[in-house]
Amino acid sequence: MNAAHTYDNASEWRYTWRGLDATGATKRGTLIAFDAASVRVALKRERITVLSVDRQGSAPLPKASHADVTRFTRQLASLLRAGLPLAGALDLLAQSPGPHGMPRIAAALARDITAGLRFADSLARHPARFNALYCQLVSVGEASGALAAVLARLADDRERAAAQRAKVRAALTYPVAVLLLAFVITAALLVWVVPTFKQIFDGFGAALPAPTQFVLMLSAAAARLSIPAALVIAACTLAVRAGLRRSEAARIAFGRLLLKLPLCGALLTTLCAARWSRALGTLLAAGTPLADAFDSLAHASGNACFDRASAGISARLRHGERLAAAMRAAGCFPADVVQPVAVAEESGALDAMLLDVASLADRQVDEKIALVSSLCEPLVIVVLGALVGGLVVAMYLPIIQLGNVV
Repeated sequence: MNAAHTYDNASEWRYTWRGLDATGATKRGTLIAFDAASVRVALKRERITVLSVDRQGSAPLPKASHADVTRFTRQLASLLRAGLPLAGALDLLAQSPGPHGMPRIAAALARDITAGLRFADSLARHPARFNALYCQLVSVGEASGALAAVLARLADDRERAAAQRAKVRAALTYPVAVLLLAFVITAALLVWVVPTFKQIFDGFGAALPAPTQFVLMLSAAAARLSIPAALVIAACTLAVRAGLRRSEAARIAFGRLLLKLPLCGALLTTLCAARWSRALGTLLAAGTPLADAFDSLAHASGNACFDRASAGISARLRHGERLAAAMRAAGCFPADVVQPVAVAEESGALDAMLLDVASLADRQVDEKIALVSSLCEPLVIVVLGALVGGLVVAMYLPIIQLGNVV
């Protein structure tokens, strides 16, 4: 999206103000507004008598999280269903308390609507908050006169996606955190505790068992290489993040790697297929032609491999290929997603089938999350036992052997 159509905060300024509240106490603060008059109006609503307003400079770009945008969507749908006009509803949301960035965005949207801009075009000026799918659905809702229903559907989908992300994160975070903690504790034992045992073993004057010698060797290597290894890991992490941010090929390769991970790969594949199917089904149900719907699916799945597949499917459709065949050729869609699509193409109910497939995939995601969680628990126990138990046995084995000799 070019600069002419993106959000421009040059007309927003940061103001410092000084005034008196209802009790006569002096108050000071900072507000971001389009002009000093807007600051005075906002302070008047809070029953503050303004003494001075000074402009300090351009305001920073507004920021809003995924949850903030979802809350905004839900509130706007409710206001429109209550009969408020769009500009009035946006003005009301701009005045409501909430995260600092979202009221500013709502105020900018209200100004654009008042100036005659379509709501979808106004949303497109904030691409970091409203993606192409969001803007396309809003555009269809505006054209059909069902904007409130479309926004409510968008809010439902975003809340469902957020709940799924939370489940996946919870399923993966616990075992990863426990294993990382186990490795950190093991490294600490190797660096600080094992050398103490080495001093004791040196006084034995006898050959040490092979497990003990191996642990002592690891301890010496950890003490010597821990800092360089930490620096290398940090440098590699930063390099990978920079590469993923700058290179599309790196993002695609990383996305493909994630889909091939043991245990988690099948879960992520089903999750991405569910998101993709729901996004396409929602667009088709709203009246978007199939060939045009793929322009709004650039980042619908959350995985670069699926995003690339969407572009390939779009190209195949333009050459007359069927959707199911194009999905099968992409190589990343599960068979239980492709087969119903092939049936739906013959029956002419593609939008409903895609939404049904997405619902089925959502249930499969929940089942696979439960499976991954159940498999991770014994895996964590085995790894912890092997690390800590092996270390303890290796350290006490020479002492036990010495006691047997005595």
